[in-house]
Amino acid sequence: MSTATATRPPHSDLPTGRRPPERRVGAGLFDPRQLLGSLPDAFRKLDPRVMIKSPVMFVVWIGSVLTTVFSFKDPGDWFGWTISAWLWLTVFFANLAEAVAEGRGKAQADTLRRAKTDTVARRLLADGAEERVPGTELRIDDRVVCEAGDIIPGDGDVVEGVASVDESAITGESAPVIRESGGDRSAVTGGTKVLSDRIVIKITTRPGETFIDRMINLVEGAARQKTPNEIALNVLLASLTIVFLLACATLPPLAAYAGTHLTMVVLVALLVCLIPTTIGALLSAIGIAGMDRLVQRNVLAMSGRAVEAAGDVSTLLLDKTGTITLGNRRAAAFVPVHGTTEAEVADAAQLSSLADETPEGRSVVVLAKERYGLRERHQGELAHAEWIPFTAQTRMSGVDVDGRKIRKGAAASVMSWVRERGGTVADDADGIADRISEAGGTPLLVAVEDAEGARVLGVIHLKDVVKDGMRERFEELRRMGIKTVMITGDNPLTAKAIAEEAGVDDFLAEATPEDKMALIKREQAGGKLVAMTGDGTNDAPALAQADVGVAMNTGTSAAKEAGNMVDLDSDPTKLIEIVEIGKQLLITRGALTTFSIANDVAKYFAIIPALFAAVHPGLDKLNIMGLSSPDSAILSAVVFNALIIIALVPLSLKGVRYQPVSADRMLRRNLTIYGLGGLIAPFIGIKIIDLLISLIPGIG
Repeated sequence: MSTATATRPPHSDLPTGRRPPERRVGAGLFDPRQLLGSLPDAFRKLDPRVMIKSPVMFVVWIGSVLTTVFSFKDPGDWFGWTISAWLWLTVFFANLAEAVAEGRGKAQADTLRRAKTDTVARRLLADGAEERVPGTELRIDDRVVCEAGDIIPGDGDVVEGVASVDESAITGESAPVIRESGGDRSAVTGGTKVLSDRIVIKITTRPGETFIDRMINLVEGAARQKTPNEIALNVLLASLTIVFLLACATLPPLAAYAGTHLTMVVLVALLVCLIPTTIGALLSAIGIAGMDRLVQRNVLAMSGRAVEAAGDVSTLLLDKTGTITLGNRRAAAFVPVHGTTEAEVADAAQLSSLADETPEGRSVVVLAKERYGLRERHQGELAHAEWIPFTAQTRMSGVDVDGRKIRKGAAASVMSWVRERGGTVADDADGIADRISEAGGTPLLVAVEDAEGARVLGVIHLKDVVKDGMRERFEELRRMGIKTVMITGDNPLTAKAIAEEAGVDDFLAEATPEDKMALIKREQAGGKLVAMTGDGTNDAPALAQADVGVAMNTGTSAAKEAGNMVDLDSDPTKLIEIVEIGKQLLITRGALTTFSIANDVAKYFAIIPALFAAVHPGLDKLNIMGLSSPDSAILSAVVFNALIIIALVPLSLKGVRYQPVSADRMLRRNLTIYGLGGLIAPFIGIKIIDLLISLIPGIG
């Protein structure tokens, strides 16, 4: 993120430490409207072409078909029909979990679709004339004019002018934002509305490929690809399924040798109960819900891979301005040189800042009024004043009034101005400026030329204010094993002071795009995953190189194209939340995998002893649940297998609570809660279901 701009996103005006209310889409699993809306999708997913994408649930689907076919051969077999019904429910519940997760994205997409409007664009011709054309006819590099009240017809960059823009249709934030040419806040999005002034926009996307179109595809899940970890887990689950499939295939000969007979319905039920059905059913929902949690926080992940990478990040690059600090330097003190007073410095500083509309200039006027009681003057009161605007060449600004010339600016520039006029620079001016820099501040010298000659009066101490709570947040990241690096264009002395105050682990001062790239590559060469934020074109290479590159929506098109996430609120500190959401996704998947495998162990002890106890009475000792009959044992396990899926859907969507603890503690916690819980829950659940089944006449 460029440190050249002092403009802050709308949310930065909120009280420190507070965030705007999060936009939520849908309530939860048991929102009746959401459930009803997901039911048709759950039925549509019964299509085998859809089911085959999930190996475990595809096996359950085949089992459901087989048991249904065999039940038709024996219509009076209540056991076969009951098993078939619950196997179909198992498949349906798995589909429902995925459909509910996708439903939240679709609700968000509907909101975005309403932002798409058919607009008429005012396209500029080569001779400067305008022509009105439908927005759908715009092509890349076309230039269009937008004035107050106009809807921006397509994505692009402002190349002329400055205007306030209403982006509430995209971000949900009602406060308008400033879009201007030549800076890091030039990107505009089609469908947003210009509120004031006039801007010329260069179109950067084709119709149908706008940012809103991409957002709709992303939140609907159309572009969601399985992540490497998800694919690896699918392979593991498929391998376990094959192992249990082979194990079940060997049971009929063993059963025949033991003097008993296993029907196809029993074998299918046994297979479904032993394979990792629970995690197989919830795996897709967990992944979709992870991306949905980002969407609810107004962050768009271009791929599930980016969300997972966020969970494994070990180095976090954060821009100083607007992220670690408030973004606007504020005047903290007026320091006089030898022979002058603070009141003289304050008076001259206030006069030279009246025409300075930057936040820094405004803070000088406010400090002079509050601390020294100087009346706030206005430009209109100084009718004969000549205002000297700041330029990159002079690095100064000021005013010529009442026979005095006052200048305020960078230390070297002001000193040169004084010497050019034959004036003197106080011996302590350099020392004061150095002390302010070493303390993390920015020194601005104030000088005057009057009847007494040219001379330096003193120094304005501009201070970059570190946001409240940042040290605590960085300490939390440290406990998570994440190294924090502050990126800034400031000099090393200023950067060091801010880094120490904020509590980051390291800093990169006077950073150029090449420096950022080199730092990221060094970290990655050591096997670390790196995340960073950015909003400028100069950030694009580093955003593309980082494993998690979060581009600000207020930034340039180049930055948004380079990153694999876009923060619609343009709040750089949200990167910390993104890391937490990524870790929560990985922890949720690991916890439910542990629970599922532990479940299978418990169900093994429920079914196998009950099946063979009649032939080998010694196995009855393993029937520790005391299940009433083989049929009841199998049916109870199948019913539990279906119900546990629907019971765990809320946890899959919400995610397992993340706590910043070490990997060892996290593993012990998961094994204790989800491993032990996965072992105990089936014993209790299957026994209760068995007791209920045994009460049904003719079954128990």
